[in-house]
Amino acid sequence: MADHQEASVTLPSDPASVSSARTYVGDVLAEWGMPRDAETADTVRLIVSELATNAVMHTRGQSPVFTVDVRLERDEHLRIGVTDSHPRYPKRLPAAVQQDNGRGMVIIRCLTSECGGSLSVRPTPEGGKTVWIALPWTVPVQSV
Repeated sequence: MADHQEASVTLPSDPASVSSARTYVGDVLAEWGMPRDAETADTVRLIVSELATNAVMHTRGQSPVFTVDVRLERDEHLRIGVTDSHPRYPKRLPAAVQQDNGRGMVIIRCLTSECGGSLSVRPTPEGGKTVWIALPWTVPVQSV
């Protein structure tokens, strides 16, 4: 098995792209050996949905596209990054503001932590940012 596998897709910053991002990542994980009905697969799809939603909704039209990168490193670590071209980093909103929205990063942090992973935000050279999650990979990897 290769020490490193990668997959990537760039989608328009449109609400319909959230579903496309979720489906894309689910397909990649299945190709790499994670059963579609695995609890971890469900968790990853939910995290991707939240990250993609943030990339679409909170860039205020300043990022015409977003990119989803999926990496499997040494059959041990799954990394997923969502990149947009808006420079503002995601932040938690005060509880009073969180009535109808604003809980995406809280959900992402909780789910990532529950899976034994970590979350980071990195600037891109172009002035945007990538929100990365890293999770342990516990599924035997299949040759492709």
